[in-house]
Amino acid sequence: MTHAPDSRLPLDRLLIVVGFGCWLLCFENSTRGQSNSPVVETPAEIALAEFLPRPSLKAKTTPKTAARFPVVDVHSHFQVRLRHDPQALRDFVALMDRNNIAISISLDGTLGPRLQEHVRYLWTDYRDRFAIFANIDWRGSGQLERPETWDCNREDFAHRVVLQLEEAKRLGLCGLKIFKQLGLEYRNADGSLKRIDDPLLDSIWQACGRLKFPVIMHTADPSAFFQPIDLQNERYEELARHPEWHFPADRFPKREELHAARDRVFARHPHTTFIAAHMANDGEDLSQTASLLDRFPNVYVEIASRISELGRQPYSSREFFLKYQDRILFGTDGPWPETRYSSYWRFLETQDEYFPYSEKPFPPQGFWRIYGIFLPDEVLKKIYYQNVSRLLPSIRTQIGSRE
Repeated sequence: MTHAPDSRLPLDRLLIVVGFGCWLLCFENSTRGQSNSPVVETPAEIALAEFLPRPSLKAKTTPKTAARFPVVDVHSHFQVRLRHDPQALRDFVALMDRNNIAISISLDGTLGPRLQEHVRYLWTDYRDRFAIFANIDWRGSGQLERPETWDCNREDFAHRVVLQLEEAKRLGLCGLKIFKQLGLEYRNADGSLKRIDDPLLDSIWQACGRLKFPVIMHTADPSAFFQPIDLQNERYEELARHPEWHFPADRFPKREELHAARDRVFARHPHTTFIAAHMANDGEDLSQTASLLDRFPNVYVEIASRISELGRQPYSSREFFLKYQDRILFGTDGPWPETRYSSYWRFLETQDEYFPYSEKPFPPQGFWRIYGIFLPDEVLKKIYYQNVSRLLPSIRTQIGSRE
């Protein structure tokens, strides 16, 4: 009897075949993983201050090396920034010429012995290029830690300031600047903060109305500076670098209280012109700025150091500028490097998108870029020089030959 051959593999050979198959399957899987799955690279951790992203966005760029029309810059600081350096002043006048800045207004005319020095610095060679606003020396020769020794706490303080303003008018000054320290730093004799709406200051505001001195008033600061420095504060990085710019609620009045006190001054003195500096420090809330202008016909605003806020809301900003075109003045908070001025011209004149508002590699006033609002020529003229010319007759005379 013939038997068919046994087709079954011996157990030892079967184990070899199964083992080889498993190895082959594992090899194919491992090879497939190596060829199709990239190695995941863990990003290096960096500090926020080191994060300098380069936008991939490709957008239209409109070079602006000068303003389209003559400009009056109502907000500059030539003592603070140039330190009365003659060469720095000559260099800046050349920058003004290149950028079509006809006149710059210095807000550093401190009343008292230092005023004459500032007048000589700006007017000896460039009388037709600069105007000067006075500012008040609240502390005088008093000791910093003893507010009871400060000049502002003497009984005749307001009367003497009025006399100084009258003298400043005779010298050719044309306005008064009030710094944000009123409400945040200047103190009464008992150590309490001096109120913006202190009735003892009323005679100063009245005198400014009589002298036709516009009062440019810086009150409070951006809202982020009054909020906790935490993960939700959009200007965390800036405040981390400058903690002295922070006004915590346990040591300072609320921002709303400061603005309310300022508004009471505006209401009590309807015959005095006030300029609410830095878009009334409500550039991030234009509805508040609009309400201010609607309530007080004696109030103007200026845009110094606020294109960073205005330019990130171009639709709202353009609508605001068109509606309140007779109440907005041009300012920069300079002197600045030339690139900064170019950003102002681009913001006001072009339809450019997503461009830097500062020449600094890290944005100094918010981690974002801005957009242009392409204002019509008739509105640009008002903001650049016509509105301020209505407030300051001397400016009107100086600007006339440049129109």
